[in-house]
Amino acid sequence: GDVADVGDVSLPVLVPNERGLDRALALGARSIAVFGSATETFAARNLNRTVAESLAMFEPVVARAKADGVRVRGYLSMCFGDPWEGAVPVAQVVGVAKALMDLGCDELSLGDTIGVATPGHVTALLTALNEAGVATPAVGVHFHDTYGQALSNTLAALQHGVTTVDASAGGLGGCPYAKSATGNLATEDLVWMLDGLGVETGVDLPALAATSAWLAEHLGRPSPSRTVRALSPSSSASHKE
Repeated sequence: GDVADVGDVSLPVLVPNERGLDRALALGARSIAVFGSATETFAARNLNRTVAESLAMFEPVVARAKADGVRVRGYLSMCFGDPWEGAVPVAQVVGVAKALMDLGCDELSLGDTIGVATPGHVTALLTALNEAGVATPAVGVHFHDTYGQALSNTLAALQHGVTTVDASAGGLGGCPYAKSATGNLATEDLVWMLDGLGVETGVDLPALAATSAWLAEHLGRPSPSRTVRALSPSSSASHKE
């Protein structure tokens, strides 16, 4: 089948290697993503390679995609902390991030896979990336909400000039290889904050919240998004004294 389109932008496809790229291009994908790690342990568990080996695997994928006019995003996991290695030094993340961008990626997404980042750490990493030659417009952020900091971290990134933010409806998400990872930043919480900041998103927040409440009901658990819970009549009713 064809790759589904949202408006005039094809959905991005995660592509780990050249075989995956072949399949994506054959199906009409015009946007791909490679997914690396800032730490050796996660690179081994997620890609069964060292960090250097994973970069070597991505090199022909990115080169071929760019030659074909396909947009490439580089995801970088464990940018703030790793469940096996602990805190990840900013310089280590910058080194891998720079190497990923030097392959030719159009965009870099910084992943806080286990949700341990705090706003000061976010600002420090973004500043260090800028100093290493990675411009803010090329950077996106991907926060998990393990410690309830995803929205605060996003605001810190926005204040630094970042305009690309990953979020998920109702705060779904996690990582099968990092058991401490909880859901992603909830799209509803992000949109509520952006609305308050006067940033137009074009997102129908009540409709999105209703969809996420429906999804949470089918999953048999409450949505972790406070905005979903606040806007959901059934949720509000169930919490009346």
